[in-house]
Amino acid sequence: MSTPNASYSITLRLLLAADDPRAIGLVTTAIGEAGGAVAAVDFVETADDPITVDITANAADSDHADRIRAAVDAIETVEVHRASDRTFLLHLRGKLEVRSTVPLDNRDDLSMAYTPGVARVCLAIADEPDDARRLTIKGNTVAIVTDGTAVLGLGDIGPAAALPVMEGKAALFKRFAGIDAWPVCLDTKDPDEIVRTVEALAPVYGGINLEDISAPRCFDIEDRLRASLDIPVFHDDQHGTAIVALAALHNALRLVGKDLSEVTVAMVGAGAAGVAIAKLLLREGVGDILVADRAGILDGRDAGLDVSKRWMSEHTNREGRRGDLRDAIRGADVFIGVSGPDVLDPSDLATMATDPIVFAMANPTPEVDPVGAREYAAVVATGRSDYPNQINNVLAFPGVFRGALDARARAITEEMKVAAARALADVIPPDQVRPTYIVPSVFNEHVVEVVAGAVREEARRSGATVGR
Repeated sequence: MSTPNASYSITLRLLLAADDPRAIGLVTTAIGEAGGAVAAVDFVETADDPITVDITANAADSDHADRIRAAVDAIETVEVHRASDRTFLLHLRGKLEVRSTVPLDNRDDLSMAYTPGVARVCLAIADEPDDARRLTIKGNTVAIVTDGTAVLGLGDIGPAAALPVMEGKAALFKRFAGIDAWPVCLDTKDPDEIVRTVEALAPVYGGINLEDISAPRCFDIEDRLRASLDIPVFHDDQHGTAIVALAALHNALRLVGKDLSEVTVAMVGAGAAGVAIAKLLLREGVGDILVADRAGILDGRDAGLDVSKRWMSEHTNREGRRGDLRDAIRGADVFIGVSGPDVLDPSDLATMATDPIVFAMANPTPEVDPVGAREYAAVVATGRSDYPNQINNVLAFPGVFRGALDARARAITEEMKVAAARALADVIPPDQVRPTYIVPSVFNEHVVEVVAGAVREEARRSGATVGR
């Protein structure tokens, strides 16, 4: 069972007999024996008999939460009046709102913010369209575009069901980078229609964040939008993951004393994230990459591969090796998983090179058990927040877009991604890097500033910006 955590926390409103001093102790003991973790005890009403108490407990999953409630309900002197799922309560009425940044208190305010004064600003933008970045929300606004076909680990659940994730992404943009982002959940899977819709919406936004669009369609959609728009288009499932993985690998290799140009990386997963990681690693001069899917190690001689796997097969596996995933990791210095749960047993890692590095990034269940992996690997990272070294996209995309918007960039280039990865790695001073600390916390106050600065500098250096 997973570790109890806040994402499955419940609040039980309990009615307790006022003359029973043991009641609270019985409740907390029952929760503990059921494997839950008591997070808070709040006395709501103590003047009456029975008294009203709210107890919040973390569970590991929904079934575990039900068992915790049942354990408390079984106490004879305690009545469970109501049980609330705190995650669902948090999402009531959504997680976003729109607020005005200017006062609208009198006639003068209205005449400037709206008619007739606003007409002067409209005409100024008509004469100089790039001024929209300076005189409207465009300069600090990102569209989070999805069709709901690859949402988290849930698959194709549709645009409406994807909306809570996109709201959360928008909240992260605001919290970490001060960027106003808005969900754009499209009720179509047609790449042509998605591209045309985003092109039509683009005048409002300073950047497009593509999110949770299934591969290989996501590659085509991003390529076409990058070619047609003069604002950054960034598929976070690809490039955010790749940036953070490269940063983490830089620091992990420092620990084990290996150079990227000398190592072999075994990777499982040739979808959006896998392709992007491979491209950045190849740009940085990795020794070699062996990519495996369900059919085994990809090779240029394979027929019938889709676009992404064809690209991977043509740019990796220089020796033309064959076999399955276990053959791929044999002798490899690094394992990177961007696929699904439990594809390896920890003991399989024993065949890797000395001081292997393991990035098992599938969520919520990694490709290999992280605890077991630590018996064989020098460094272990996952995509989970309850283990050290979380490969989390929030370390990348807020700073990347902050830097791109500040530079008024037309695109986010490969050089900007590499600059972001190097800057993110350097947030941790070399003398502080250790096996359980190869990437900074998402709450490290320097992350967005440093990443944004690197992206901004590279954008201006390369000339990937609009005129000022």
